[in-house]
Amino acid sequence: HSAAGGWCLAWCLSPAAVFGQTGEVHRATQRHKGQPTMHVASAGSWPWQVSLQTTYHFCGGSLINSQWVLTAAHCLASFNGNPSRLTVYLGLQTIQGSNPNSVSRTVARIIVHASYNSETSDNDIALLQLSSAVTFTSYIKPVCLAAAGSTFYSNVSSWVTGWGNTASGVSLPSPGNLMEVQIPVVGNRQCNCNYGVGSITDNMMCAGLAAGGKDSCQGDSGGPMVSKQGGVWVQEGIVSYGFGCAQPNYPGVYTRVSQYQTWINSTSHNKHSNPGQFIKPIRNNVSYIRNPAGCIESLTSVSDYTAILILSKHLVTVERKTPF
Repeated sequence: HSAAGGWCLAWCLSPAAVFGQTGEVHRATQRHKGQPTMHVASAGSWPWQVSLQTTYHFCGGSLINSQWVLTAAHCLASFNGNPSRLTVYLGLQTIQGSNPNSVSRTVARIIVHASYNSETSDNDIALLQLSSAVTFTSYIKPVCLAAAGSTFYSNVSSWVTGWGNTASGVSLPSPGNLMEVQIPVVGNRQCNCNYGVGSITDNMMCAGLAAGGKDSCQGDSGGPMVSKQGGVWVQEGIVSYGFGCAQPNYPGVYTRVSQYQTWINSTSHNKHSNPGQFIKPIRNNVSYIRNPAGCIESLTSVSDYTAILILSKHLVTVERKTPF
């Protein structure tokens, strides 16, 4: 063992490091929100959230522009690149019953990341091209994406949304409202100790409570994990995998969106749609301007810990205590 590897292993062998009897971490094939403290989301509060359905809801996703949806690669394994059975629902509040603000689209293309590894869940990311563009409303809007170089520190408060199980094996009760749960980011070093050194790659990030009780769950896979940065909601993660639902010492594992800016832009850009809108990493001494999608771009230098946002032609100064 190298000195660095030995240090990491020693650091990990704490009460929080729980391994399977064979020395391997138990790994769920799909992300399972645990017995959790979760809440029904208000209609329109997460307007980028989408539901992927065949004859039923099976995964979530997020709208990143008028014609593209971001989701997890493992959600699409059974489709073999054929989108004919797949429908995307946008503006949805409940899985059952009437949804007056919802629209649906079939899928023109499924694009799974070429380096997706189903064994390790590395590069668990995919894009869906909708059959036609959607019109943005109060209930259907794209999310901003964390740009390359973004860092989300431990304990940054984040939100996960979806129509997944309320606990392992426990389906969401009728009418199947969109649910939300607030969880803190867990650093990759700690998360590697929970799941086994090397399990959590730089393409992943984790979130949850050491005590458990709050998590994503089966059926939430592919959905967004977001946090509010500089007054704008930014998607930093995609629900990927975990050990059970809301188990102590097993935070949820998410695909780290900021690692894929180049891939998302090159894949989703065509003459019919703009690529996803990325929030550049916020640094001190930088000001920002909102672009037409509502995301922030670097502009000029200003004083420490402030950012100037131009919102509907009005200048607003926002105090920024923690960069990301």
